[in-house]
Amino acid sequence: MQNPVQTTILCAAIAATLGIVGCTTNQSTSNQVGNKQLFGTMPDGTPIDIYTIHNTSGMEARIITYGGIVTSLKVPDRNGNLGDVVLGFDNLPNYLTNSPYFGALIGRYGNRIAGAKFSLDGQTYTLAANNGPNNLHAGPKGFDKVVWQARAYDTPAGQALELTYVSKNGEEGFPGTLMVKAVYTVTTDNALRVDFTATTDKHTVVNLTHHSYFNLAGHGDVLNHEVYINADKFTPVDDTSIPTGELRSVAGTPFDFRKPTTIGARINDNDQQLTYGKGYDHNWVVNKKPGQMGLVARVYEPTSGRVLEVSSTEPGTQFYTGNFLDGSAVGKGGWAYQMHDGFCFEPQHFPDSPNHPKFPSTELKPGETYKNSIVYKFSTR
Repeated sequence: MQNPVQTTILCAAIAATLGIVGCTTNQSTSNQVGNKQLFGTMPDGTPIDIYTIHNTSGMEARIITYGGIVTSLKVPDRNGNLGDVVLGFDNLPNYLTNSPYFGALIGRYGNRIAGAKFSLDGQTYTLAANNGPNNLHAGPKGFDKVVWQARAYDTPAGQALELTYVSKNGEEGFPGTLMVKAVYTVTTDNALRVDFTATTDKHTVVNLTHHSYFNLAGHGDVLNHEVYINADKFTPVDDTSIPTGELRSVAGTPFDFRKPTTIGARINDNDQQLTYGKGYDHNWVVNKKPGQMGLVARVYEPTSGRVLEVSSTEPGTQFYTGNFLDGSAVGKGGWAYQMHDGFCFEPQHFPDSPNHPKFPSTELKPGETYKNSIVYKFSTR
């Protein structure tokens, strides 16, 4: 057996020979919580590590320091068989070149900002227009594409991985130096919990979330997944997916998931909002007070029996049904991800909030602490 150093050198040599950046080695460099391993290397030589955190029931999350990406999330089905329920890749190069935010931490501002600009204190800030005329997920190099510092440890709730990043003043056009911490915890009751905190030295806007694409069957499309969303209203959008400012009732629309309904039941209805999003890619107004932890959504997959329950402190959630997957992203096990092969629940503040004074505020000032918690809890029936 080669030692870790030999394995790493051999891995790097193979990568160089094949003309790729990064490779995966299964040689553990730590037996402590987190089971740190080398996942690959950035073009500038920065090593990217992968950590594994788990509970005694077998639930396991694998997370890399690039983008804070959850590359794998294994949970049991109704027969107790573990299966990976998130889309992603086996190697770093694909995450660097061909990922639609698979499993990533999103910031500084999740979702869209209209016209790629907003104003604070009388000053207009111009961002990158990376989604038509708008800014999406903070720009070309949001938090999903930075390298986070990591520390794994035990907590009373379960094994945890703490990720930290300092976003400098002016990064991607946003004001203020932002100190960000994201803690993933695999809890004893089979949940993946994400706790965000952030502070700033200058008045700014912050909207952080998590972007895993789930498939509770572990294969195929998600159109047969049954979805409940705890929301009476959603925020309709224009043809560039920017909210109009209206909080519209879901009653009588394809957006009414107050009774469990399969994703595929109405996704192709003749509805202008579905046309704009090429399916579901909208923000729902969750029935709870902002800042209060509460139920966002529940998803059931009948063949595996898996149930995903999403809870959050955020006032809204983006529900996205993988509408832009087109087979070009070839993921784990050679699966070419097609339209509707995964779904996302991204609890967050509403899109374009900096340009909508009536929406819950995303502003953060010096001396304040941004807090946001998301829980993805798994069970079976």
